[in-house]
Amino acid sequence: MRILVVEDNPDLREQLTKSLEQAGYAVDAAGNGEDGQFLGETEPYDAVVLDLGLPKVDGVTVLKAWRAQGKATPVLILTARDRWSDKVEGFDAGADDYLAKPFHTEELLARLRALLRRAAGHATSAIDCGDLRIDTRAARATINGEPIRLTSHEYKVLAYLMHHRGRVVSRNELVEHIYDQDFDRDSNTIEVFVGRLRKKIGQDRIMTERGLGYRLIDPAETPSA
Repeated sequence: MRILVVEDNPDLREQLTKSLEQAGYAVDAAGNGEDGQFLGETEPYDAVVLDLGLPKVDGVTVLKAWRAQGKATPVLILTARDRWSDKVEGFDAGADDYLAKPFHTEELLARLRALLRRAAGHATSAIDCGDLRIDTRAARATINGEPIRLTSHEYKVLAYLMHHRGRVVSRNELVEHIYDQDFDRDSNTIEVFVGRLRKKIGQDRIMTERGLGYRLIDPAETPSA
């Protein structure tokens, strides 16, 4: 899952970026509203952490612009303002959640997980596909309760497929959502990660839809030929 952080405080921006990366997300960051708005318009993100008090273009204006363009990406607003009227303005502009500074990083991570779950139609931090489960809070995967050892990129691929289980996901979509903007992207590496995942979770869980992409399924729900 790929997150955009738009925050002008360099220390907080770096802290958030590191915390999100440690939690298993690909992260892009911007230090002003102009750059943040551009990234949000041109890159596909799963969620955005957006400060309101930004230089060049303020956060509410950025958010209104995204929503006017039909961008439905979940947005968590950060602000040092604590007036109820500011919260109302943020929500009316299209925010999905609100967090006042100062805050605990764990709370921000929990709110982001909730936004991502709701956007994908999941109710809890544990997402199941048969006996395969990922715990988005701990960033780990299990089969029948037994932990699976995954690299960070293997987990990112699996987590994205789990969030969108049953739907065909193209290689390009995976590339766009597991790598940050500065990563040397190569869609061919997705085949490598999928191949490794199949060895660890079972060959019959990730189907290849020729010319389209991959689809995660529960083998127990697939009718036998």
